[in-house]
Amino acid sequence: MKLYGHATSPYVRKVRIALREKNIRFEWIEESPHDAGNHIVALNPLGKVPVIETDDGQVFFDSALIIEYIDTLTPERLIPGTTPERLRALLWNTLGMGLVDATAARLLEGRRPAPQKSQEFIARQEDKIARALAWADKADRGAAYLVGERFSIADLGLALALEYIDFRYPHDWRGKHPRLARWLAGISTRGSFAETVPPGMEKALDAPH
Repeated sequence: MKLYGHATSPYVRKVRIALREKNIRFEWIEESPHDAGNHIVALNPLGKVPVIETDDGQVFFDSALIIEYIDTLTPERLIPGTTPERLRALLWNTLGMGLVDATAARLLEGRRPAPQKSQEFIARQEDKIARALAWADKADRGAAYLVGERFSIADLGLALALEYIDFRYPHDWRGKHPRLARWLAGISTRGSFAETVPPGMEKALDAPH
């Protein structure tokens, strides 16, 4: 199996973490759709990462679909099978990916030339992030894991998002949400997270919190 993508993409990192959690061997090919001669555009007509190419030539793209696929390859699932737990886990994952989307949108808008930059748009993304963090801190959940007694897509989606916020929108969210901060501190020690830290994120994660 080959995984194509660039290391700083949170969507690619999500797949890398999932593969490591499930102990699935894969070849990591670091490419961007903008690189000359890249394979991504040929494999994915949308020209986005991540992309997975299986050993028998199947191609899957979009992190949500890829995780659905790789979750079928081992008996222990990241996405719970029972309906109540499945829906709760997917809700947490949806919240996490919404945080990622808002953080990425804020980042890209902030990089636009000053005459074209919308401070109103940036403020809207920051409001989304603040509301989501407050919701996550207060919501009913487990102490070590968000849903059930083991790591799931819920923990993957939210922890990935919180570390991405530290990377691309560093601010003292921990001071307002200490319960959420304590939960993330436990998840961040997992090997799958430590082994997939993108270049440049190390400083953000090592900074005093």
